[in-house]
Amino acid sequence: MIAARNLSRAAASPAAPRFNTATLARRPASSTPRNTIPAADSDKRADKRNGPNRSGSPGGNGLDMAATLTTSPYDQPRHAPNRSPQPRTYPQRTGTSDRVGSKRAQPGTKALVRETHMTIAATDIDEAAALLQNTLAEVKKVIVGQDHMVERMIVALLAQGHCLVEGVPGVAKTLAVDTLAHVVGGTFARLQFTPDLVPSDIVGTRIYHPSTEQFDVELGPVFVNFVLADEINRAPAKVQSALLEVMAEHQVSLGGNTYPLPTPFIVLATQNPIESEGVYPLPEAQRDRFLMKIDVHHPAAHEELQILQRMSVDPPAATQILNTHRLAGLQRAAEEVSVHELIADYIVRLVMATREPDQYRLPDLRGVIDIGASPRATLGLAATARALALLSGRDYVLPDDVRAVARDVIAHRLVLTFDALADGVDAADVVAQILAAVPPPRVVWNHGAAAVTTA
Repeated sequence: MIAARNLSRAAASPAAPRFNTATLARRPASSTPRNTIPAADSDKRADKRNGPNRSGSPGGNGLDMAATLTTSPYDQPRHAPNRSPQPRTYPQRTGTSDRVGSKRAQPGTKALVRETHMTIAATDIDEAAALLQNTLAEVKKVIVGQDHMVERMIVALLAQGHCLVEGVPGVAKTLAVDTLAHVVGGTFARLQFTPDLVPSDIVGTRIYHPSTEQFDVELGPVFVNFVLADEINRAPAKVQSALLEVMAEHQVSLGGNTYPLPTPFIVLATQNPIESEGVYPLPEAQRDRFLMKIDVHHPAAHEELQILQRMSVDPPAATQILNTHRLAGLQRAAEEVSVHELIADYIVRLVMATREPDQYRLPDLRGVIDIGASPRATLGLAATARALALLSGRDYVLPDDVRAVARDVIAHRLVLTFDALADGVDAADVVAQILAAVPPPRVVWNHGAAAVTTA
C-alpha cells in the first residue's frame, strides 16, 4: 500500500517542497482493496467542522488520504523558492517508507525513512475561508448575476495567475474587474487597448533629456498590483506581445536593466468575441500565459430585474476588505492546500488526453485537436483546484475541484484543426468530452470518514 502524499510546504525549512512528503509502506494482506485510499482519523476536526462541506461530506474538514496505487511516473514533488514562511504549528506523525527513486532504495530492499505529515491548521482554514467569502459577498453587492465570473476571478487571484474575461458587451466585465481591485486593495491601473497603441505605452520607455544629456527611464502603467487590459484584442499583436514578459516573469526590461513589478501582480484582461473589424486575435503564446479564460453570458430574467432595481438609481459601492499583505497570506495558504497523488495523476491524465487522445479512447479527437494543452495547463489545474478548495473551506483538493476548473483552464489553450474550426467545434465541448472519458478518483463518504478510489 502506498500511503498518502499530502502536497504542502513544510513550515520550518525555507527550501522545503510545497507538496507534503508521503509514507510509503508495503500493503498488508488484510488491507483495503487495491486502488483505495482510506481516510485518516475523522476526529481531528470533528469539534470544528460539523456541517456539510462543498463536496457533500457529512462533516469534517481534514482529509488525510492514504493510497494503494502503483507509483505514478508523474508523482514528483514541487519545490518552493527559498523564502521564510510564517511560523505555524502543524500536527505531526512519523513513519517508515520505501522511498521510490531514492539512490539508497535498491530493487528488493527497503530504505527506512522518517517522514513528517503536515496539514494547515483548521483555524487558519476557517479564517481564510471566511475572509474570502466576505470578499466574494462584497463584490456581489455590485455585480449581479455573474457569480461564476466573480468566483473564478478570486480563484485566479489566489492561484497567482492572470485571467482573460470574454463576453458580449454590457455584461459587467470591466465593472467586475474594477470592483474586485477595489475590494482587494492595492494599486490599480486601467489600460484601454486601441489600434494605435504601441508597446512603450504599456511597459515604458527611455526619454532623452537635453538638459542633462542623459536618458531617463519612464516606467509604464503596468507597475501596479492590478492591471485591467480592457478590450485587449483591439491592439495589434506586437502590443499584445509586450505583455509576455510582464505576465510570465513579472518584470520589465528597459535599456539593459530589469525592473521587477510589485507583488502581488495580476493582469485581468477583457475582450469582445462578436466583433470582427478592428480587432486582432490573441497570439497562442499569450493565450497560454492566461491561467483562466472565463466566458460571460447574459444574465437571467430575475437577475436582470435585480440589476434594474439595484443599479438604476444610486448604485451600491463596494468596501475594501483585503490589502496586499492579507492577499499574500491567502495566496500562501492556497499553496499549502494538499493535492493527493491520485488527484495529481488525474490532472496529468486530463492534460495528456488533449495530446494523445487515442490512448484515452478518444479517437474522434484526432482530427479535432491540432496542438494539445501545454504543461502550464497541468500546473494551472493544480493551482486553481487548490484555490477553489481554500475558497470552499477545505485544506485538501477533491476531484470535483479539478473538474470544476478544467474548462476554464484547458479550453483556451487548445489549438483546433482547420476542419474543426470550419465545422464550428467549440474547445469547451472538447474539454467536456475529455472529462466524460477520463475517469476521476472516486470519493466515498462513510459516517464522517472518507475513502478515495480509482474508477
